[in-house]
Amino acid sequence: MILKQVKQNAVAIISLVVALSSLGYNTWRNEASEANKTTRDAGFFMMQELSELQEIVLYARFDQNDQRGDTKSAWSHVLAIKDVSYAMPENVQHQAQELLRVWQENSDNLQADEDASYQKVDQSIDEMKLEIVTTIQSLK
Repeated sequence: MILKQVKQNAVAIISLVVALSSLGYNTWRNEASEANKTTRDAGFFMMQELSELQEIVLYARFDQNDQRGDTKSAWSHVLAIKDVSYAMPENVQHQAQELLRVWQENSDNLQADEDASYQKVDQSIDEMKLEIVTTIQSLK
């Protein structure tokens, strides 16, 4: 009896299975796409903040008389990078924490003609950029 009903309604049962699996896949794909979009948007925002931070660092190091090299104004960029990193994978979050640590230890010495401080900050910015680019490229 049940076998007969399954045979009579095979098209309907197959259609139901296809519809449910399509709905499940579509939901999963939309969630993955949204997560990737969030990661990309956060990454591009962070890259912009890093570029602005790098500009301040360059002025602070090589043109101490220029207002654009005020390292106090750079704190907002460093903190924004750290805050937005929470929308990124753990590797980027870790790199943002490292950038904050390097900035805390070296920002006061950028205008004092100390190449070591400049190189540490510049390297940390470059590593952060590389981590973001690698993360964005790995999205599917």
